This record gives sequence, structure tokens and C-alpha cells, in this order.
Amino acid sequence: MRNLLLEVSNVSAGYGLLKVLWNVSLEVREGEKVALIGPNGAGKTTLLKVVMGLLQPYEGRVIFRGEDITNIPTFERVRKGITLVPEGSRVVPKLTVYENLKLAATTKEAKDKFNDTIDVIANLFPVLKERREQLAGTLSGGEQRMLAIARGLVLRPKLLLVDEVSLGLAPKVVTQIYNSFEELAKMGITLVLVEQYVRKALESTDRAYLIEQGRIVLNGTSRDLLNHEYVRKAYIGF
Repeated sequence: MRNLLLEVSNVSAGYGLLKVLWNVSLEVREGEKVALIGPNGAGKTTLLKVVMGLLQPYEGRVIFRGEDITNIPTFERVRKGITLVPEGSRVVPKLTVYENLKLAATTKEAKDKFNDTIDVIANLFPVLKERREQLAGTLSGGEQRMLAIARGLVLRPKLLLVDEVSLGLAPKVVTQIYNSFEELAKMGITLVLVEQYVRKALESTDRAYLIEQGRIVLNGTSRDLLNHEYVRKAYIGF
């Protein structure tokens, strides 16, 4: 069995008096692709923020590679190998594609291995290589999303968190991005994906957690959830 990479244990979290997550626990093993599915407002993004250290939980723990990281700051989590690609583009529009990537290299490892990472990105997203000197703000929505993911890869993550993978993107672009995730998994990068396109997520990942109203209501292999009667009726439509 693969080694345990991330453990979220009995986490409750929210914003001030607004509690969003209730006693959430999950596990992610090295090399897995794990989907977090569920409706808008269920707490999926909040959970990613807790893992990334952008939000302190009310209770519970976050364990990464056997270390309790619940109380360490975000920049230390980045150094340890966790990277979050937030919802939307999140690129610097007035900088070129290359400049955006260079700007993302904030750790020593990212700077030392930048050229190697650029080669990987060029293979994953050839369009970014073609648009290397183009201003990021002039890219299509799909290309900007690829650039945002590429910026995350510059940090050489062991665990890549991607929020709202396919939101607002054309189906062809979504397929390209999921193909890139398959390649990243082969390279040993572990992925946790928040996705509203439930069928695509379950067809493209190893395991999944269904979150509703801040609680995990189902979890298992992605195939099992894809064939689960409730998931099919509520989220896939048949």
C-alpha cells in the first residue's frame, strides 16, 4: 500500500461565527488523485484552505508526511511541498507567460530547478511554450488556467491542490488539463482536486470524497462513487 501523505483528522473550521466544516477527516496517499465533490457552499474550498494554512481550524489536525502542520504558516507548508492552485486564473496579466512562471519560483528548490520545471511544463502544456513571450492577460481562459497550474508546478510540489478545476472552461480544455494530471501522477505528484463536474472527476481520479453541508457523507474509490445510486441521481443526472 502507498505511504500516507496527508491526513486531515476531525477538522472543524469556518469564518468567525460561521462554521463551514464539521468534523471532517480524510486521507490521501502518495501518488493518488483524489477528488472532492459536492455542491457549491459545501465546504470544499474551505477544506483546501485549511490544508494550505490559509485558514486555521477551530479543532482537529492536519498531518503531512507524518508531521503535524496544523499550526505552521502557509509559506512553511509550501517549503514542505504543498501548493494550492486557487479557483480562477490568478495570473499576473501584465507579465508574460515566462515572467509569471519566474515570479512563482519563491523557494530555493524552485529557483534551483526552474529550468528543469520549465521543460516539464512545456511537455504538459505545449501552448504555454508557444506563448512564452505573450502577456498572460491576452491568453484565453483555458490557457490562463493552464498557466495557473504551471505556476503551481514551479514550486515542485509533492501535493498539488487544485480548486474548481474545470469551472468556466470548454470541454476540450478540461480534457487537456485532466490529461496533464495523469502525467503528473506518473511523475509522483499527488493531487487533490475540487471539482463540480462530478462525472469527469470520478472518471479521472482514484478516490473521492463527497462533501455536503460541511460534512463528508460518502467516500471510497471513484469508481464506486460513480456507480453509487445517490451520486448518479443527485450529481450526474441518471
